[in-house]
Amino acid sequence: MSADEQSFEIVIAPGGIAQNYWRDLWRYRDLLLLLVYRDFAAKYKQTVLGPAWFVLQPLLTSVVFTVVFAGAIKIPTDGVPPILFYFTGLLGWNYFSQTFQSISGTLVNNAGIFGKVYFPRLVVPLSTTISNLLAFALQLATMSCFWIYFKFFTAAGSQFGLSPAVVWLPLVVLQLAALSLGAGIWLSALTAKYRDFVLLSGFVVQLWMYATPVIYPLSQIPARWRFVAVVNPLTMPVEALKYMLLGQGVVDARYTAVSVALTLLALVSGVIVFNRVEKSFIDTV
Repeated sequence: MSADEQSFEIVIAPGGIAQNYWRDLWRYRDLLLLLVYRDFAAKYKQTVLGPAWFVLQPLLTSVVFTVVFAGAIKIPTDGVPPILFYFTGLLGWNYFSQTFQSISGTLVNNAGIFGKVYFPRLVVPLSTTISNLLAFALQLATMSCFWIYFKFFTAAGSQFGLSPAVVWLPLVVLQLAALSLGAGIWLSALTAKYRDFVLLSGFVVQLWMYATPVIYPLSQIPARWRFVAVVNPLTMPVEALKYMLLGQGVVDARYTAVSVALTLLALVSGVIVFNRVEKSFIDTV
């Protein structure tokens, strides 16, 4: 074998999380980009409205929340117009829930491909995490249109505004991405061994939304009980988005530190468990 041929040789060996695994993630970056495009383009393929569904879903949900929670139940929204309040809360929640649910079936749904060809399995959940950022950007642009209307063309404009902390928005989005990836690959690893989690995931997401300040402001929870809400690592990113974009919200350095720590724990432990399960799951699927 010539020196040129040896330079293209790839050795696949058993082992834990090794340096070669992370090097392979970079080596397969073209596949990652291809899967990002596939996930975004194929999601609403052969639909009449196409990518407009990325915007219509949170918009219609915000309208329903406005009628039910603000109109009928009279849940306060910190003085912010209800539809704007709910749309902003749904920005972070929709990104997390859609990414989490898509990633949770990674190993089972792609077993046919994984059984035929080698590539780092983590590429698939990473592609989902990145492709959903495009949908997040579209929803943020739509929310900005509502923000401009209410800010400059209604009397409610004096009740909200951008916070200087908006410069930290990319870090909040990064935390949402890390949390959804970590939680998603954890559930994916569990689902590969125990199919009960396929049925459980939808129920968990429903409960998780009500445990997150999407339809209510964190300020409505008494201070002595807020630590319970902060145990949910999704609470602070969602509340931080409201604070940054609307100037209304409860953002505390201690709460944020707990949220970031739990996010890192979910991500690191999720990657470790996913890496171990991916080596043998194909024998049980």
